[in-house]
Amino acid sequence: MSVGTEWGTIKRLKLRCGGNNTDRGSISTRRGFLILAVVLMAANLRPTITGVGPLISDIVQGTGISGTLAGLVTTIPLMAFGLISPLAPRWARRFGLERTLITGLGILLAGTLLRSWGGPWTLLSGMFLVGAGAAIGNVLLPSLIKRDFSRHIGIMTGIYTTTMNVFAGIASGISVPLARQMHLGWRGSLESWAVLSLVALVVWLPLARHHHTPDEERPSLLMHSLIAWQITLFMGLQSFLFYVNVAWLPTLLHDRGMSLTMAGWLVSLMQIVSLPATFIVPILAGRQARQQHLVLWISALFLIGYAGLLTTRGTIVSVIWVIFVGFGAGASISLALLFFSLRARTHQLAGNISGMAQSIGYVLAACGPISVGLFHSWTGSWVLPLSVMLLVVVLMAVFGLGAGRDVFVEEELALNSSANRS
Repeated sequence: MSVGTEWGTIKRLKLRCGGNNTDRGSISTRRGFLILAVVLMAANLRPTITGVGPLISDIVQGTGISGTLAGLVTTIPLMAFGLISPLAPRWARRFGLERTLITGLGILLAGTLLRSWGGPWTLLSGMFLVGAGAAIGNVLLPSLIKRDFSRHIGIMTGIYTTTMNVFAGIASGISVPLARQMHLGWRGSLESWAVLSLVALVVWLPLARHHHTPDEERPSLLMHSLIAWQITLFMGLQSFLFYVNVAWLPTLLHDRGMSLTMAGWLVSLMQIVSLPATFIVPILAGRQARQQHLVLWISALFLIGYAGLLTTRGTIVSVIWVIFVGFGAGASISLALLFFSLRARTHQLAGNISGMAQSIGYVLAACGPISVGLFHSWTGSWVLPLSVMLLVVVLMAVFGLGAGRDVFVEEELALNSSANRS
């Protein structure tokens, strides 16, 4: 079946159960409503973060914060990801999956409003809340998809990751026009995203009555799982690459003689070209027991892009290399998120893998822009930073090949337990 026909599976998601026409209609309505809820949740997970970077200069001027605090504004959400991600599955077990996701949306909404009021500390506190709320959605959406769309994990992962990336790109593009052309200022520009959070919250609130509480799991066992660690490191290293691209690619291109405006547009191009890969890769991966060939293709895209940037100069060739990097970035994030469900038999364990991978992974990702910036400062060139990126791609490929095996974490842990007893 071709990728294009997968769109038709959205309709078939609603017809999985038998019964009379009334039952099927009710099931169809509920499942369609849940798809809408997932899309709205995904739409909120990135724009409240990606919309901040283009406004940093306005924020610094408006609040008088130092350069160090300005750096924290964009780093704090990643710190929140690392702190909150392992807690989200525990809260879901205690309060229910739906209610925890709704709480995450509420925290995200509160942070979006708080950061636009007051001075530097309310700004930083609000950014932490934004990251905390987004972290809950990041971790638990794969678990919900594993539970409610178990036969269509690939297409649902493609839908929600594509939605997430589309709104991330929109936020990057319109934050400055909202602040300047629409005369909202940086506060109004950031505050405007509360509307999207409020819409999502209204749609999600009726789901609170379902109160699905996952069975008790032992997430600490994951620390003894090789597969879980391979997924975690694949997730972290591909995030490392993404955040370095966002933070330093414009500067690299500018240092090579490109205008800042053109460099900014190339970063936008990188995110735009990533969208087809973001949608298609999880569909392809979900059809197959093993995903190792996809890991190799993704790694090859990154290697070609970074090697090209390392060895050649010029606007035209830079566009080509950025496109390769963009395809690799879109494919890698969707595959990383899909691994949470593909390597677990239950949605509870998928949530725990998600919590582990995103907690450790985003801490690793936060090191990317800092370390690459230091390497560039020490050497005064981009040779060492790009060489480091190539090394990171190789490591990502190694861990991805392990994560792409046709093995479930439960089975691996059972074998380890049997071996220990014997």
